[in-house]
Amino acid sequence: MRTIRLIGVPLDLGAGRRGTDMGPSAMRIAGLRERLNELGYTVKDSGDIVSKTPEILRVGHERLKYLNEIVRAVTALADAVEKSFHDHEFPLILGGDHSIAIGTLAGISSHFRKQRKKIGVIWVDAHGDMNTPETSPSGNIHGMPLAISMGVGHPKLTSVGGNFIKVDPSNTVLVGIRTLDQGEINHIREMGVTVFTMRDIDEQGIHDVIEKAIQIASRDTAGIHLSFDADSIDPSVAPGVGTPVHGGLTYREAHYVMESLHNCKRVVSAEFVEANPILDTKNQTAKIGVELMASFFGKRII
Repeated sequence: MRTIRLIGVPLDLGAGRRGTDMGPSAMRIAGLRERLNELGYTVKDSGDIVSKTPEILRVGHERLKYLNEIVRAVTALADAVEKSFHDHEFPLILGGDHSIAIGTLAGISSHFRKQRKKIGVIWVDAHGDMNTPETSPSGNIHGMPLAISMGVGHPKLTSVGGNFIKVDPSNTVLVGIRTLDQGEINHIREMGVTVFTMRDIDEQGIHDVIEKAIQIASRDTAGIHLSFDADSIDPSVAPGVGTPVHGGLTYREAHYVMESLHNCKRVVSAEFVEANPILDTKNQTAKIGVELMASFFGKRII
């Protein structure tokens, strides 16, 4: 597909602090559309799926903060993503906190389910995002989207886009992980999700890790969804994130991931989340995000 559909989701209700709602604007300001045009793509920007701000909402259940508004936003996102496939466009979703992946994966899975196909997922992140309301230490939904997409979580969230399991754990790969809650560890082991921690990357090298990840996510699937969290990159490189963890991907490792995913020709959708301009320096994290997305869509040195 040479047409990219940009969908902004300026949502920060799923996170523990404000600011990721500015992520889509920050990446647009950093020149995302222009970079993609230079690579020969037609870019259609849908604008943003707007949600209410926390100042005018009630938190609700402390273990599922802002549940109803998040459900509304990710349901709208699921519809927009599914429509982009119907229109033969590549959906590129700009977050927003990682709770938006609930809608992204629901829309993708709904589309391919109608063809009796499933998708694989490569989840590049410092965190596992596999908590549930029972295991989450914070009640922030951005720590739950992958578990929800595997059918584990509140019914209002697991049923977004249809009452079916959106993601097969056997085709799901976590890359760059360096902090997990005990509940997440238990879920990962029980479900059989593949995890490559930063130690695995240190030992095996980013080449072997991403090649294995592509193989697992491609096995008997219609394609791969990339979910890229800005905090997967070391905060010395990408400081504008709400949950920084030292010891992350280097600048070159992150680019190698993107270049490898482009070369494999199996990725059907992508999202870039958790950039927080409030915590950033001169929009550095969004600028790096744009550079990474350029590599993902085929930018080459020569």
